[in-house]
Amino acid sequence: MQTDITKLLGIEYPIIQGGMAWVAEHHLAAAVSEAGGLGLIGGANAPAEVVRNEIREARKLTSKPFGVNVMLMSPHAEDIAKVVVEEGIKVVTTGAGSPEKYMKMWKEAGIVVIPVVASVALARRMERTGADAVVAEGTESGGHIGEATTMTLVPQVVDAVNIPVIAAGGIADGRGLAASFMLGAKAVQMGTRFVVADESIVNEAYKDRIIAAKDIDSAVTGRSHGHPVRSLRNAMTREYSKLEAEGKSFEELEYLTLGTLRKAVMEGDIVHGTVMAGQIAGLVSKKQSAKEIIDEIMSEATNLLKNAGSLV
Repeated sequence: MQTDITKLLGIEYPIIQGGMAWVAEHHLAAAVSEAGGLGLIGGANAPAEVVRNEIREARKLTSKPFGVNVMLMSPHAEDIAKVVVEEGIKVVTTGAGSPEKYMKMWKEAGIVVIPVVASVALARRMERTGADAVVAEGTESGGHIGEATTMTLVPQVVDAVNIPVIAAGGIADGRGLAASFMLGAKAVQMGTRFVVADESIVNEAYKDRIIAAKDIDSAVTGRSHGHPVRSLRNAMTREYSKLEAEGKSFEELEYLTLGTLRKAVMEGDIVHGTVMAGQIAGLVSKKQSAKEIIDEIMSEATNLLKNAGSLV
């Protein structure tokens, strides 16, 4: 299935794995790329040399294209921005800010730059700075979120920019991919479904919590301070919500969550850890390999799109 995004990235299928902190490391990225999608290594707050090692380890597992997600608020962002050039990475996605200061360096190195956006205004700004495409991410996503839903955000971004748009947020199967195409997107980015992939290093307790999740099991914390985060409900989210309602400062609330994502991902603490997952977790029902996930999604989407003509 070829689209503007598959051609731009040199991949077989229009499916991109999200650059999730602590989750998107070389095993998962390589597996997604080997299966025909685009795997991403999540830079998160990791030091540049850690990211460099992840890139090199991924190359041992796949010769297919993969990328790096640069979290622009990271204290190591500038060093990572240089590492992706030094290591010959061809695709970079960005989050938490504007990549404008790195754009000249990246473009001179032939890197395709795809920022994640949560509004039309930011999408337009990214196009002006030279972005090759944007990921329009709806509030249904896990982790740090905006306010607009995927259904409303994607078509408005599509209408606002002349570069390809990738849909994200609340997408985990072929129906989501087909629907995204109908909204004007040229690919999808998925996080939550890939968290439970066999190649994901996430603790089994975390994976099992996602699989057991119902449609209403996620909660958003941090809205009062302008930093909303979606994760699955547990003792930590309840305590956070209680303190937030009491008007605690941003610093106090940040201290409560310090290191809790790692605690959930690596140690399997799904009670006091931060179990980031999107609202689509209620649809994720099994663990599979990255290849099985992608093949299943592509088969379902292809059949739906073939049959779409009979509905009109």
